[in-house]
Amino acid sequence: MSNNLQGKTIAILATDGFEQSELIKPKQALEEAGARTQVVSPTENKIKGWDHKDWGKEVSVDVPLKSADPSQYDALLLPGGVMNPDQLRMNPDAVKFVKSFIDQGKPVAAICHGPWMLVETGAVRGRTVTSWPSLKTDIQNAGGTWVDEEVIESNGVVTSRKPDDIPAFNREMIALFSKGAAKAAPGSEKSARKIA
Repeated sequence: MSNNLQGKTIAILATDGFEQSELIKPKQALEEAGARTQVVSPTENKIKGWDHKDWGKEVSVDVPLKSADPSQYDALLLPGGVMNPDQLRMNPDAVKFVKSFIDQGKPVAAICHGPWMLVETGAVRGRTVTSWPSLKTDIQNAGGTWVDEEVIESNGVVTSRKPDDIPAFNREMIALFSKGAAKAAPGSEKSARKIA
């Protein structure tokens, strides 16, 4: 990929029940672009993925959430899976971790059910977001605009709907992470970018 992430460290926040392809494939793409990635989790040692309809592979946890410092990261990846973000949004430390990226204007990428964490932190207000369709009402109720698109970037946040969108998601995530994100004023719809 042409975008260079050399020197950037990306946090991947996840716990048991993450959608396997939505963590492993973006992680690999980030590393191929030169980034250093670290899986951050409230669960120590290993977390277990969900592979479509059954349990999948385990992934090593690099940094326990309780000792993770958001200031040490340049960007944040939020994989989906139903169980993963549903557990994380009930964890005050996980919500605080995600909110710190938003508050500091650092770029964030979330796929499938991952945007639930953005809803929980108030980060969808004034942004155009896509996700797994079941999050549509949650996003709208939280002040966001929901669209059914493969990938969208809005005010420093990239979102996609499902595993089939991963190639486009990876491309736009790396493009955003390579330039960083200036904190845009929420509600500025001209900063939402539909990607063909």
